[in-house]
Amino acid sequence: MVWFRVGSGVGSVAKHAIRRSLCQGGSYATRTRVLPSQNRYFHTTVLKSKAQAAPVPRPVPLSRLTDSFLDGTSSVYLEELQRAWEADPNSVDESWDNFFRNFVGQAATSPGISGQTIQESMRLLLLVRAYQVNGHMKAKLDPLGLEERETPDDLDLALYGFTEADLDREFFIGVWRMSGFLSENRPVQTLRAILTRLEQSYCGSIGYEYMHIADRDKCNWLRDKIETPTPRQYNQQRREVILDRLIWSTQFENFLATKWTAAKRFGLEGGETLIPGMKEMFDRAADLGVESIVIGMSHRGRLNVLGNVVRKPLRQIFSEFSGGTKPVDEVGLYTGTGDVKYHLGTSYDRPTRGGRRIHLSLVANPSHLEAVDPVVVGKTRAKQYYSNDVDRTKNMGILIHGDGSFAGQGVVYETLHLSALPNYTTGGTIHIVVNNQVAFTTDPTAGRSSQYCTDVAKALNVPIFHVNGDDMEAVVHVCELAAEWRQTFHSDVVVDIVCYRRFGHNEIDEPSFTQPKMYKVIRNHPSALDIYQKKLLELGQTTPEDIDRIQNKVNAILNEEFLASKAYVPNRRDWLSAYWAGFKSPEQISRVRNTGVKPEILKSVGKAITALPENFKAHRAVKKIFEQRSQMIETGEGIDWAVGEALAFATLVVEGNHVRLSGQDVERGTFSHRHSVVHDQETGEKYCPLDHVIMNQNEEMFTVSNSSLSEFGVLGFELGYSMENPNALILWEAQFGDFSNGAQVIFDQFLSSGESKWLRQTGLVVLLPHGYDGQGPEHSSARLERFLQMSDDNPYVIPEMDSTLRKQIQECNWQVVNVTTPANYFHVLRRQLHREFRKPLIVMSPKNLLRHKECKSNLSEFDDVQGHPGFDKQGTRFKRLIKDQNDHSNLEEGIRRLVLCSGKVYYELDEQRKKVKADDVAICRVEQLCPFPYDLAMRELKRYPNAEVVWCQEEPMNMGAYSYVLPRLHTAMKELGRGTVEDIKYVGRAPSAATATGFITVHVKEQAELVEKALQPEPVNYPF
Repeated sequence: MVWFRVGSGVGSVAKHAIRRSLCQGGSYATRTRVLPSQNRYFHTTVLKSKAQAAPVPRPVPLSRLTDSFLDGTSSVYLEELQRAWEADPNSVDESWDNFFRNFVGQAATSPGISGQTIQESMRLLLLVRAYQVNGHMKAKLDPLGLEERETPDDLDLALYGFTEADLDREFFIGVWRMSGFLSENRPVQTLRAILTRLEQSYCGSIGYEYMHIADRDKCNWLRDKIETPTPRQYNQQRREVILDRLIWSTQFENFLATKWTAAKRFGLEGGETLIPGMKEMFDRAADLGVESIVIGMSHRGRLNVLGNVVRKPLRQIFSEFSGGTKPVDEVGLYTGTGDVKYHLGTSYDRPTRGGRRIHLSLVANPSHLEAVDPVVVGKTRAKQYYSNDVDRTKNMGILIHGDGSFAGQGVVYETLHLSALPNYTTGGTIHIVVNNQVAFTTDPTAGRSSQYCTDVAKALNVPIFHVNGDDMEAVVHVCELAAEWRQTFHSDVVVDIVCYRRFGHNEIDEPSFTQPKMYKVIRNHPSALDIYQKKLLELGQTTPEDIDRIQNKVNAILNEEFLASKAYVPNRRDWLSAYWAGFKSPEQISRVRNTGVKPEILKSVGKAITALPENFKAHRAVKKIFEQRSQMIETGEGIDWAVGEALAFATLVVEGNHVRLSGQDVERGTFSHRHSVVHDQETGEKYCPLDHVIMNQNEEMFTVSNSSLSEFGVLGFELGYSMENPNALILWEAQFGDFSNGAQVIFDQFLSSGESKWLRQTGLVVLLPHGYDGQGPEHSSARLERFLQMSDDNPYVIPEMDSTLRKQIQECNWQVVNVTTPANYFHVLRRQLHREFRKPLIVMSPKNLLRHKECKSNLSEFDDVQGHPGFDKQGTRFKRLIKDQNDHSNLEEGIRRLVLCSGKVYYELDEQRKKVKADDVAICRVEQLCPFPYDLAMRELKRYPNAEVVWCQEEPMNMGAYSYVLPRLHTAMKELGRGTVEDIKYVGRAPSAATATGFITVHVKEQAELVEKALQPEPVNYPF
């Protein structure tokens, strides 16, 4: 079985350097070596014994004499440099000066190396570098030994002009500003000792990839850790702990296999060393200051991690295997739909080996591999904010990947790409790849183009540690090293545990259909526990009695928990964070709250968000915008969309809430309307007015950040961020609503169904620019119909509609709105926090309404003053439906048509109504589509008892809200005895495959026709 892809990467800078000019006493010929199993070609060189004259020196430009020694490649070049240095040491680069001082000085004072030439020294340096770069290619990584990898040419001693006769010669290889073998203080060593240590360091059970990191300090740190002469040693006590953890990992899987032989559990057999490795990593991380770890992983080994690492009660896991029961401690308790046991999450405070405690939380996730990655990173970032972890050393994310998904899923790169962005970094994520050497049934040769599954991580300056999964102590070593790297350099690191999958994709799968050779070997291969027990017995560090004692203890506990599972009743679910204490689930009563704000607060924050510093040189157009905004606040009239939004953010900040808005180009806004960050035109300095709403405001309390050009990764990040603390308004805005489908997995698997599956609430707000303006099929529709189709409210049942309660929204999976006024937008944002539960909010945000002359609100619509517009019995709040603005009475029998619509088409309808003087037509706006406002729709139906009912929309019939509204509006009409579904007329575009036309003239014609049709004197035909 080929677990790696052979590529042309064995050639390196050093290799090409040597080939250009090597030993003066020999020449090199090239031959081609064929690898039969791969049909790939490698090139290698063989030393000829025939002597050859030294090459003729060529002139060396003076500019090259300043090169660093690491760039020097030719022996002729070396000689020229040496002559120049001997004449004047200051004429060469400082690194060359140190190089020549070391070697010439050592040769003069050390008789054992008196024969060492500059050329030999250079070749020896290149040999060391070759091991550092390509030693991993020779490492023994595959526990199954199915492929003997070809040793890279770079590691061939003969390539550098050395023979066996040189093995016991002494050499000095110290170099200025280098660590490990190349450090200045290295003692003189024989070539044999140098090679032995290089082989031990780079070609054992661990393969290190780090020379792609363009940072000398980081590489030196790693060289010190890797090349240190003292091999890693664990005392007897540590080994007993590691053995105990490995027995727990192994016995847990064996126990499940025995009790539930036909159940899918996606066991860890073949990769059991993951569990002790993770535990040792956590212990080391805790010693280095980590207090909380957020974990994300797919299904393989998840139950083992839940039981042995995060400490989910074993009886609960066993109960879930037996079918499980819903919590029953409260009558009518909301339990959702649940999910399979290997998708569930949990959290726990566990003690560490060093006597500390560390909080672990495993995030619930779907079967969509790697989809949880950005969610974990976002949740980790939120933990850092709420715990004031400014150095990002107390909270850490760990992601466990599969080999196929790490290489194949694009969200992996999207998540990696966030790692160093200022408003997304978490100070480093540790990535652990459980490398089964096969993805379901697909071999690596068919599953990736790169040599290793982890090569995507090379896009960043992060180290990659490949380790043989059968070498228990090597796994522990790299796991600890990863924790040290993360805490030292605050960047990502990858641990690739090369193991195998003993039972196929799941336990009832037959892997020999597709990997017969691999599974023939696996059937006879000892477990990692057998290998480690044998090693400790041979070392005399344990006895058979000790092993039996641990195994008996583990089995006794497992059996005890199994018996307890039969009577296990789940407790009422607890939130992942203490911040959620007191928040209500769907079955608990929650009352409507006022979202209006005191006028004096509105005026105060209004001045703060419309003011720029005195000497700030804003762009003149932006300066004018802020002057107009200041005038809006001053007069209290003409508040536009951007100011309404800023007022919502500012008032929430004043109330002590965290507000975070992210997405592509959100600082300015796609449509140049927001300008939440202003740039000084002379200095480039940035100013964010919303950072200065209250005295001594925390700089992250309000965060607005342009994101990377990613939907899946960034929306997942913000979702994870929103799950940590309910007292925050977290928003993600798509550049255009059309682009949100790049994150469809997050909408489908997390946002729309997360509460139902995993009992986890989120108040995330998604802003999706939507509206038909003639911009073509990719810039018109946010696919409103998809969000409505995923809504779980029953179209044929009118729920309890008490105007003082939130029951309808509480029982719905999310809210979908298409808001048409700045004031209503202000209230719907504030409503997200001014309630005792959390629900996702999907907003069809406007485009041309941002500057529409009629789309304005007065400041009095934002406040809580009785008698002002928008104030009713409960105070000022979001209007789910806006009635006709023609001041109609409670009963208007003369109105011939009631047009219901949503979004910006209202303004076009209203303009046409004025134009044709259709005063006998009422137009109502459904601002909240989901859950459907039955009570308000019925109120309007009663108001216009003789009116023809029309639904008008811009979108094609098979899109937009029509399919969602139709059965619900019919249910409301049926309740009032107002006819059948055929009495609901449709006005809008005809069904279409594309969302919109690409021809502006066609768009204008279609738009005019639908607006005219909605207001035509004659009745509208059914269905249209």
